[in-house]
Parts: sequence; C-alpha cells; structure tokens
Amino acid sequence: MDELLTMSQKELSRVEVMQRLKAKRLSQKEAAQLLGLSGRQVKRLWRAYRTQGAAGLVSRRRGRPSNHQLSAAVQQQVLDLLKAQYADFGPTLAHEKLTEVHQLTISRERVRQLMIEEGLWKARRAKHPAAHPLRERRACYGELVQIDGSLHAWFEDRGPTCSLLVFIDDATGQLLELWFVPHESFFGYCAATRHYLAQCGKPVAFYSDKHGIFRVNQARPSGDSPGLTQFGRAMQDLDIQILCANSPQAKGRVERANQTLQDRLVKELRLRNISTLAAGNAYLPEFRADFNRRFAVLPRSTHDAHRPLRPADNLDLILTYQTTGTLSKNLTVQANHVIYQIQSDRPAYTLRHAPITVCENALGEVTILYRNKPLAYTVYQPAVRQAEIVDTKTVNQKIRIPKPPAADHPWRKSYQLPRQPKRQPAVASPSEG
Repeated sequence: MDELLTMSQKELSRVEVMQRLKAKRLSQKEAAQLLGLSGRQVKRLWRAYRTQGAAGLVSRRRGRPSNHQLSAAVQQQVLDLLKAQYADFGPTLAHEKLTEVHQLTISRERVRQLMIEEGLWKARRAKHPAAHPLRERRACYGELVQIDGSLHAWFEDRGPTCSLLVFIDDATGQLLELWFVPHESFFGYCAATRHYLAQCGKPVAFYSDKHGIFRVNQARPSGDSPGLTQFGRAMQDLDIQILCANSPQAKGRVERANQTLQDRLVKELRLRNISTLAAGNAYLPEFRADFNRRFAVLPRSTHDAHRPLRPADNLDLILTYQTTGTLSKNLTVQANHVIYQIQSDRPAYTLRHAPITVCENALGEVTILYRNKPLAYTVYQPAVRQAEIVDTKTVNQKIRIPKPPAADHPWRKSYQLPRQPKRQPAVASPSEG
C-alpha cells in the first residue's frame, strides 16, 4: 500500500534532484549547486534517499513542538501582567516593560499574539501612507529644531489637562526639550527655551506652525509688514531664525512625536503615579534620555550646529515681554495700567521724551531700560482724596440727592398726610362798620 507523505516545496525539489542523481544525470557537485547546499549535506540527503526513499527527505521536526516554545508558567505570568498593568499598552511598549522591568524572555511577536488571543489588542491592517513630498533630514545636529505644543490629558483623571512643549531635532530625531505648561503661551515657550539653550546651546533655526506666538497672522491695515511677535523678537535677539510650516505634514517629525508621547508618556506617568506639572517636569529628563536611546538616529554629518551663548545674551532680559514707550515731561511712563516714575540724579530735562523699553518677566517683575541700561523707578501712587472745601452756591451740586421712591412704593401706601381743616372766611363785626 502506497504511503501518503506530506512534503514542502523545498522537500519536493530535493526529491526531484535525488531522482536525477539516481539516474546519473547529475553529479553530487551539481546537485549541491542546484539546492544551494554543501557537498556534505548532499551526501547525507543521498544516503537517506537510498535507504528510505522520499520519506527520508521529510523533516523529522514536523508535527513536534518547537524547542523554543514558551513555557506554560512564563506564558501565564505574561498574561497576568498584561491584564493587571498593561491592558491598554501596545505590543511594542508592553514587550519593553515585560523584558526590561520584569526580566522575562519573550519575543515581541509572541506578546502581540497573546494580546490578540486575549482581546487586549486588535490586529489592524496597515494603512496606505498618504503621498507627501519627501523632505530629507537636515545633515547636522542642531541645524533645525521642530517645536510644537500638544494639549492633552497627560495625567488622565489624576491631574489637570495641560500642554506639553516638544523640541525635537530634525537631523537625529532626538527630543531636545520637553516641558509641561498650563497652556501654550509666550512665557511657557520662554521657560522651555531657556532650559534647552542652557543644555544644548543656540540652534540655527526653529521650525514651528503658524501659531500667534511665532508669527503675526493679521496684516496691518496700512499694508506694512506684520512685524515680530514677542517670541520672534526674542529669537531675533539671540540670532535664531524662526521658520513657519504651511501645514502639519510639513513638520511631520514633531507631529508624529506628539502621537508617540501621547501613548508612551501617559502610561509612564501612570505607572509612576505622577499627577502634577512640577512632578512631571522633574521626570521628563529621565523619559527623554530613554526615548532618545531607543529612537534617535545618527546624523549624516558629525558637526554640531549649536552655538554657545554669548556674554551679551542676557536671557533674563531677552526672554521678557517688552514694550516700548516715551518718557513724559515728568519722567513718567505708563504700562499695563501702571504709572512708573523714573528716579534719576541727572537733570530732568536730559530724559524728557527719551525712548525706553519696559520689560516684564513671568513673575511680573518690571525692568525699564534706557539705551540697554536699567533705570531706577518707583510706582506712582495717586494722592488719597481729601475732604473738599466748597461754597454755598455749589454745595448742592456736590451732594448726591437720593432718588425719591416710586409712586407705587409701599412707603407711599402706608403713610398718609393728615387732613387740614378748611379755613373759614372772616366776618366783619358791627362795631367795625
């Protein structure tokens, strides 16, 4: 009775070659070249074919469990951890935690299969990427830094919704700065920029969206150039160029980084039970270092385009909200509804109508500059209103007379004037006549 064999395409090819070898239409050297095997392996196959026939070419491992199969104890431990701590994690992030935190030996694909079997992950068909013009990475580290803010529930229901300011290098994909702020603002970006400049130096350019912090989007009625925003002015003082993207896809590197952070960073904050902005900002350097170790790439050039801060780069003054003004004859200037009185030892006429700059930092501290030098000042306090002296002719004009009650006021209904008796007409006496 003929035996039914189950063979793969590779095994069928070996049977055909062995048949040609048996018919002496092929040499062992030629058979090795056709099968891509060594001469010794062909001799073993030929020996098995002569003794057992085609059955000798079938793999003996077929139908037997793999030697690298995951043990039942480890598999159960993985399932328990996935359901207890990493139920909403993706397969890649869950595999990192299982191997690095819990020291388990398991492949990422096996973690994905287990999560699909348990309903923790749904296999999704890969999307066809949208066609966008490809822009090559910049060659040098620090040549172009993409910046953006991401408003998200970073602390989930444990803390307030806030924004994360992200600075990412275009050449390497490194996260250069992360900073939690209540919302995107000029002072928020100034704080993040100060930390970044102190650590890395000045980049060549920032690449951002067309947010009002970076660009004046409303042209002036006169048709002149829109000018600079406060952040644009500060970067101009630091010799850092600002480029604005016309679409989110143009700065796709920071947009994709935001998506990754909204998945990974949220879960890392949850595992550490971090729920405040201060604690989150204290943890961000550790997260940034781990992120860069995993995902950063090498630049095409080894040149670092960052420049050190100059002695003239006074960040305490540059990263402030600045407005310009002119001193009055009395050496006063008004800013933010406050009048400041300049104190100077020089004659008053030397500073009359002098152009000055009022600088206010995030704490509300004000510095007034004249020719880049601070001026001493006091906050003008108006005199307390004294009692006025008036004459009798204007006293009624100074006194506020209360409005009389309405005609239907209850006071009018409950109060009635007494009736006056009618006056009788006088009668002349006879003696008077």
